[in-house]
Amino acid sequence: MSKKVYIETYGCQMNVNDTEVIFSILADAGYARTGEMGEADVILANTCSIRDNAEQRIWGRIEVFATERRRRPGVVVGIVGCMAERLKDSLLDSRKVDLVAGPDAYRSLPALLAAITPDHPQINVLLSHEETYADIRPLRIDKNGVSAFISIMRGCNNVCSYCVVPYTRGAERSRDPRTIVREACDVFSRGYKEVTLLGQNVDSYFWKSPEGNVGFAQLLEQVARISPELRVRYSTSHPKDISDEVIETMGRYENICKCIHLPVQSGSDVMLEKMRRRYTRAWYLDRVRKIREVMPDCAITTDIIAGFCGETEQDHQDTLSIMREVGYDAAFMFAYSERPGTLAARHYPDDVPPEVKNRRLTEIIELQNVLSLESNRRDVGRTFRVLVEGPSKRSELELCGRTSSGKMCVFPAVAGVGVGDYVKVRVLDCSSATLRCEQV
Repeated sequence: MSKKVYIETYGCQMNVNDTEVIFSILADAGYARTGEMGEADVILANTCSIRDNAEQRIWGRIEVFATERRRRPGVVVGIVGCMAERLKDSLLDSRKVDLVAGPDAYRSLPALLAAITPDHPQINVLLSHEETYADIRPLRIDKNGVSAFISIMRGCNNVCSYCVVPYTRGAERSRDPRTIVREACDVFSRGYKEVTLLGQNVDSYFWKSPEGNVGFAQLLEQVARISPELRVRYSTSHPKDISDEVIETMGRYENICKCIHLPVQSGSDVMLEKMRRRYTRAWYLDRVRKIREVMPDCAITTDIIAGFCGETEQDHQDTLSIMREVGYDAAFMFAYSERPGTLAARHYPDDVPPEVKNRRLTEIIELQNVLSLESNRRDVGRTFRVLVEGPSKRSELELCGRTSSGKMCVFPAVAGVGVGDYVKVRVLDCSSATLRCEQV
């Protein structure tokens, strides 16, 4: 009988796609996926190291996994992903983990699992300059069969001073566009209606070959041309790299979703330089103007860090002002947490007091709630084409789905309309997070 593997996934969409790759690799080795930890022979956590609280949560889960291992001797517990790469031996030293595997070591998982004994845990955290898992057909774990993640590249070369990603995921490398298009065609043929192209910095995507070079704009167009019924999203853009060509390509294709995640991190040039973001406030706002010029209704979302090293009250006010000027539709907002090994940890003291960080973060969140509500109120009375994702969280009598701009719509269920269908809805009311609609 096949051994069963259970995986908990933490962090970004990239980790979700990595989990799908791991399931595929292990399935080929005879392992069966399970959603129940209590029946698993192998328990894995696919981890994220971007913020300290993410790591602390994993340590808590390791305690739960260790309890399960004591209850059922022979169960294997493993940590994979970015935290595995960053903490390496210290995870094994805890004596609660049998396996540690970094983001480029997933092909070795069957061999590592086979080699584990009570006295010999296994580790592989070697980073690669070539690994993209391009030949692996991910085993999809989404629940609705509507939206699929496709990794187009791995690693990052930017080395922002606060970020641990270049140290945990290695150098940037792009995947052969033919394998990306083939994977997108495959999921579309299996009924998926939306793909999200993933990369730490998708604008840096570049494939060089004798047949011709392919940049991100060309790749985006190739995927969009698979079918007008296949929605295309992507994440994440870097403000220093997003080109006019990418923006204009988005404008030409109706099925490329009109939503750009454009992390600003700070509105202060002083902070942006210290963060090594390699753009200025003026450059960022120029990119926003170009997006609005080509796609007036394009949603712009962002990431913001409160309380980075040396941040003054004026720096904070600069962040609030750029939020107002752009009018973000949504944002991911965090207080700065120092990550060991980064440039910031080595060179800049984490000198903004916690109470100041938290106060500034609260002000950022409160402002974004206002901006999100204003954005949604502008949509009241408008009609949108929505891709149905499933029942709403509150009622089986309602359906939910997203607009091209990524806004969540909730509307009464109607006979004959189900998951994966496109429907037209009219917005009747809204909150800062949701559009309340009716079908038209």
